[in-house]
Amino acid sequence: MAKILVVDDETDLEILVKQKFRKKIRENIYEFVFAINGEDALDKVKEHPDLDVVLSDINMPVMDGLTLLTRLAEANPSLKAVMVSAYGDMTNIRLAMNKGAFDFLTKPVDFEDLDVTIQKTVNYSRQVQETIKAIKENNILKMYVDENVLNFMAHKEFENSLLKNELLDATVIFIDVCGFTSITEQIPANTVVTLLNGLFDKIVTEIIAQSGHVDKFMGDAVMAVFRGEFHLDRALDAALAIREQLKDEDEIALGGTTFKPQVSIGINSGEMVSGNIGSASLKRLDYTVIGDVVNLAQRLQSAAKAGQILITEEVYHKIKESFHCKYVGDFSLKNKAKPVVTYEVNE
Repeated sequence: MAKILVVDDETDLEILVKQKFRKKIRENIYEFVFAINGEDALDKVKEHPDLDVVLSDINMPVMDGLTLLTRLAEANPSLKAVMVSAYGDMTNIRLAMNKGAFDFLTKPVDFEDLDVTIQKTVNYSRQVQETIKAIKENNILKMYVDENVLNFMAHKEFENSLLKNELLDATVIFIDVCGFTSITEQIPANTVVTLLNGLFDKIVTEIIAQSGHVDKFMGDAVMAVFRGEFHLDRALDAALAIREQLKDEDEIALGGTTFKPQVSIGINSGEMVSGNIGSASLKRLDYTVIGDVVNLAQRLQSAAKAGQILITEEVYHKIKESFHCKYVGDFSLKNKAKPVVTYEVNE
């Protein structure tokens, strides 16, 4: 069942929503909660932590919809908002999107379109919730995977798998949000985190779609690993999808500056070591991959310009029949005796 918060000072809308969606309400497909302004909505968000979607008007007394948008990320980071307004001009749409709205609808409401939008937003919100849950569970395990905890694990095979280090053939990808560091000192901390998390949501979605594993977040960068059949092709497909996803993003106005989301990406493939890396004294281990292949992927990302996906010549020869690439040049990279020949993946 999807739980939806409707925020509007026009009480007639509550009656209309209940009428139009009575069948889905009766069948427990939708459950609606109602609020009359942004302040009331924040109280409802606290009362109902299992909300999936917020449908909010923009012009309301006490607290308007745009102010509510800026407060939602703090109240519930995985909650997505769809703005519903009688004013469908580009200024309102841009304002809403820049403040984190997932979608925008105009009044009078087309309820068939609203139904489709709710389903789309719920699906995305659930995916984000699952990702956050997986990351939290993964981080909790990483904090406590030590000998004392393993002694409580009844299944010996599970214990052995946690302690196992192995060589594997895989593809690693580093994705950096370009120019993000330069704006962090100019905007509030909450805005920084909200914006970066929104971009990470889009990046992670494409990684998961290609059965990749997010290894870690490093500041404003993401490291992901692809294993199994066609791991290199899937990593490249994910990289192209991420670049395409962010290419359509509008410039975001942040105080006195603007920010256009772009990524630089480095990809490398080959043999690497997979295992629990960390500090025994700190009792903190990261199950990750290390090795020259990984290091080179990160350095390729550092050398890449905004919008570039860089690979080595060796990787190029593996994928040249399936992907369109262009020779970029030879780069002198850290800890490499000879310049590294690089190619850019275009499509």
